[in-house]
Amino acid sequence: MGKNRLEAFSDGVIAIIITIMVLELKVPHDPDFGALLPLWPVFISYVLSFIYVGIYWNNHHHLLHAVKEVSGGVLWANLHLLFWLSLIPFVTGWMGENHFETAPTAAYGVVLCMCAFSYSLLARRLISNHPKNATLAEAIGEDHKGKYSIFLYLAGIGLSFVTAWFGFLAYAAVAVMWLVPDRRIEEKVEEEIEEEEKQEEEKEARAERAVGNTDGRPAGPGPG
Repeated sequence: MGKNRLEAFSDGVIAIIITIMVLELKVPHDPDFGALLPLWPVFISYVLSFIYVGIYWNNHHHLLHAVKEVSGGVLWANLHLLFWLSLIPFVTGWMGENHFETAPTAAYGVVLCMCAFSYSLLARRLISNHPKNATLAEAIGEDHKGKYSIFLYLAGIGLSFVTAWFGFLAYAAVAVMWLVPDRRIEEKVEEEIEEEEKQEEEKEARAERAVGNTDGRPAGPGPG
């Protein structure tokens, strides 16, 4: 089946997730800047979560850029990813409202870790459904960046039980690592398209030369 509905649905869900998060920023009643100070934990949580959702939206776009069709298994793998992404507003609000206490910060890390894990499953499902698509497999490769991310999430969860801020800093470090969108897939696809266009141009050039040779061939003797 085509991928258009999957992309449209995913984009809609991600847009709703961001909308829900910003609604957690309650408008202060006092008309001075001091009224904003109590909101700083919620605002910092929102900024980090917004960056994370944006990163997943970017990488999700690049991942699907390499395929033309999806299967039922891919649809379920995508829903699995969206499920964990949809929990980000909840743990974001919980962590911000409780000023980065241990349990909310650890729960935030668990959700981020599961988002990374489910994204990896989606990528592997796409590869298994497109065994002849060497571009996709080569672009994703061993996915060292994804594995490092999961390791840092687990470390952050553990650090949250020591000092919650250490856990938060570990999550922020992963976000910084992914701020530059993962363009491996897009670059591989562009290389493949350029190679196909080059082959097509060479094919057309050969066809034109063949036509030219045919037109220039001397005519045979006519009937006597």
